[in-house]
Amino acid sequence: MERRVAERLRGALGPLGLEPHAFKVGWYNAVLQPAFHLPYPDDTLAFVILSTPSMFDKALKPFVKKERLKIIRDPVDQCISHHLSRVKEKFPDQRVDVMFDYEILPSRKPKFLAQTAAHVAGAAYYYQRKDVKHDPWGKKKIYGVCIHPKYGGWFAIRGLLLFPDIQVLLLEQPAPVDCVSTEEKRIELLEQFNFHWQDGRYRDIIEVKERYSEEQRVYFATPPAERFRLLGLTQEAQRITFH
Repeated sequence: MERRVAERLRGALGPLGLEPHAFKVGWYNAVLQPAFHLPYPDDTLAFVILSTPSMFDKALKPFVKKERLKIIRDPVDQCISHHLSRVKEKFPDQRVDVMFDYEILPSRKPKFLAQTAAHVAGAAYYYQRKDVKHDPWGKKKIYGVCIHPKYGGWFAIRGLLLFPDIQVLLLEQPAPVDCVSTEEKRIELLEQFNFHWQDGRYRDIIEVKERYSEEQRVYFATPPAERFRLLGLTQEAQRITFH
């Protein structure tokens, strides 16, 4: 069952520059405190959805062109929401729950921890402070970051698709590729991500096969309120969104 679902998802999302990676809810819950657990049985089938560098041209720009008068909030969030909601139509006989990376609970906690989901699904390695043996940061707060073996840091984790009616007892957990394997490189990665994230150097901590285009880099480096103009959206859309 998992294989059929995965193939259908890849067929629907692949042409959009989106990647689905399967995992069991139990793998995710096992590494987190109860406050962050997903409220499903351990064997529930789920997929974490990544956006690759090609998403910008394959999904976002066509979506903006087609839906330009309907875009009233963040265009990327609205684009991802549109496409993942449409994926549910591919499974008319199944319940499909969708969670997005930007959603938060009333407690102000995120609905799910995106980087943890990517790690347990084997999609990208979540490098954290605990992965460095000789910690050089003292009392500083150090945040972790996921690195993809193909895209480095040039990707994003966009959401989860959960299939509550599908239990996968025999699904084998894939290990994420440890592509930043030396102590020196891990320290460099976490330094760059925590203290120099705006220059984006951490994204190229490994040799990548694909990265964001210059147009895409400019878009994501631009303050959200000004991104509408880069996509050719109207001033009216901006007023609706920000006022």
